[in-house]
Amino acid sequence: MARAGLTAERVTIAGAELADEVGFDRLTMSQVARRLGVKDASLYAHVRGLEDLRGRIALLAADEKTIRIAEATAGRAGKDALVAFADAWRDYARRHPGRYTATQMPIEIDPELAANAPGPRRAVELTYGMLRGYGLAEPDLTDAVRLLRSTFHGFVALEAAGGFAHMRPSQDSWVRALDALHVLLEHWPSSEGDRT
Repeated sequence: MARAGLTAERVTIAGAELADEVGFDRLTMSQVARRLGVKDASLYAHVRGLEDLRGRIALLAADEKTIRIAEATAGRAGKDALVAFADAWRDYARRHPGRYTATQMPIEIDPELAANAPGPRRAVELTYGMLRGYGLAEPDLTDAVRLLRSTFHGFVALEAAGGFAHMRPSQDSWVRALDALHVLLEHWPSSEGDRT
């Protein structure tokens, strides 16, 4: 019988906290059970296994990150929106490294859970909405989304791994990277004559 008070949400939150502490790739069901003070078998009344838990953590993290980005960008446009968006992304990655990793990996997620999770859909809406402020339309919107994600993720991943050991503070480089992205988005090259 499942322990009273134990729910899929509690198991997911405990897993997310542990992922931040030990790393998403090192998370185990046994660790989560110990965190909750239950036997491993008790967890399976709430999640189907480690892959299910990983999917739930990814959805939780997507919701959390999207909420922070939405709050940061509310009422902003252009460069202000871009900087607020990027700073919220980076801040979430720094504060919740395990959860952030979950949002960047291909994970098999229960289709029913995914269909009812607002985070991923809202993230797409926020990103495309912010970029429309630069006057972009398809296929440029998709290309710009990929550029931003690559830049933000690449920067925070390298920073977290200690890849910016140069004496210049990484914050200075972050600010300049956002300045450069803003200029590029304002002067996005025409997609006419695309090389395919």
